Amino acid sequence: MAFEDDIRNLARNPTLAALEPEALRSLARGATPRSLRAGDILFCRDEPSEGGYFLRAGAIALEQTDYREPHIVRPPALIGDMALIAPTRRPATAVACETSEVLEIPRTLFQSVLCDSPRSAERLRRVVEKRLRSFVAQLDELREKISEPLEER
Repeated sequence: MAFEDDIRNLARNPTLAALEPEALRSLARGATPRSLRAGDILFCRDEPSEGGYFLRAGAIALEQTDYREPHIVRPPALIGDMALIAPTRRPATAVACETSEVLEIPRTLFQSVLCDSPRSAERLRRVVEKRLRSFVAQLDELREKISEPLEER
């Protein structure tokens, strides 16, 4: 895949779209391309994370447990977005469903790009803040449903 294609595809992701063009160029330049065959494991559940992955092509199954259906992600997916910012443990095992291409983005690279681009960092902060507010609102709705008396349900 061409460098300019990577930049355009990175910009298609809702999280990475917050970054300025030069920041996206730096990410694309510093990320490591990886090819996966169907069945290859990208990472395992509970492993410590060192960064995230941008899915360029193919499909990845995120398997959280043995008894739940895997969540299938397709481009322009960003897998492990929180791991780009802070150390975490992988919440799922990621397995290629078919031949797939990813860009491995180390946390150190991502943080360096944000340090070099304060406007991108601020724009990303606003995107993450909006997502967290939405998540909290959904939790509040769920809490209200759970706390309703049974006869009202």
